[in-house]
Amino acid sequence: MTVAGRALPEGRYGAPKARLSRRTGVVLVVCGLVAGGVVAYLGYTNLGTAPIEAERTAFSDVPGNRMRMNFTVTRQTPDRAAVCIVRVRGVDGLEGGRKEVYVPPGTSPVSLTTVVSSTTEPVTADVFGCSYQVPAYLSSMPPPTG
Repeated sequence: MTVAGRALPEGRYGAPKARLSRRTGVVLVVCGLVAGGVVAYLGYTNLGTAPIEAERTAFSDVPGNRMRMNFTVTRQTPDRAAVCIVRVRGVDGLEGGRKEVYVPPGTSPVSLTTVVSSTTEPVTADVFGCSYQVPAYLSSMPPPTG
């Protein structure tokens, strides 16, 4: 074997490697496409549109390190109960209080109001997240006002 007119030392680089057969190449490409499809599906189901969306609409101070918060919940399946976790934060940005709010089955969107207690003086409030997995201790509560 020669490279640019020079002979390579025998045995130093090993024997020339055999090329993959056409059939093996096709199988590898198909496996890659299937794996890519699985990753795309999992990404869509986990990172796609959320089945429940919540948006804070207003918040205001209440005496005694508490904050009143209004928020709207929009569900893809309004006939199912849901739970939303709301929280307040202090001036330092740390979470000062958190509360689970039961969202009864019914219309969508639904507007809710709740009061969240805080360990420090709260300056803002937001919805941390919502889920259809309602704990048993919340599902027996009366519906919130609002």
